[in-house]
Amino acid sequence: MTTDTSEGWDTIAATFMAVRSEVGAQVVRRWAKDGLSPLAAILDLGCGSGVPIGQALVGEGFAIWGIDASPSLVSAYRANLPDMPVRCEPVQDSDFFGRRFAGVVAIGLIFLLAEADQLHLLEKVTDALEPGGRFLFSAPRERCQWRDSLTGRESRSLGMETYAARLEEYGLVLAGCLTDEGRNHYYDAAKPSRSSGGAARKP
Repeated sequence: MTTDTSEGWDTIAATFMAVRSEVGAQVVRRWAKDGLSPLAAILDLGCGSGVPIGQALVGEGFAIWGIDASPSLVSAYRANLPDMPVRCEPVQDSDFFGRRFAGVVAIGLIFLLAEADQLHLLEKVTDALEPGGRFLFSAPRERCQWRDSLTGRESRSLGMETYAARLEEYGLVLAGCLTDEGRNHYYDAAKPSRSSGGAARKP
């Protein structure tokens, strides 16, 4: 018997791709354009099929590296974004291509993980960011738990207070919060640059 490292997402991959809307793409596009240099390298954690997030970023000229644990979604990603590197593996176990990035996004991912895995991932992302880099992830402002409508598995947000405190502990600064047209909440974190010692912000 094999273990489903995608936590149920490979089983419902076709349904997920059919119902995934463009919600969030505009927020991510604006975040990248306002906070990162043109052509910057961005790591997309839980990249899914690459639509709409990866596709939106590539459309703005950014280079994208994707990671997802679902073989079906990774196969679709390769078809949708054939020139962009992607790996099929759990983000918790990944070495993030053994490199650093100017930006990291995790849209619809963090709250799917157990609390310990969430905190471990925040720490790993800090190490994977270049000085002055930025990290955008989605999760509710409130500390809460619920059942995912597609997989039926438990999701959990640690809440803004915990996320902000842990980001600071690991070396990131919560630079701001964003909301998309679906009223989904996003955390925008920055890694201090070596030169300024403060949070990286685009002038």
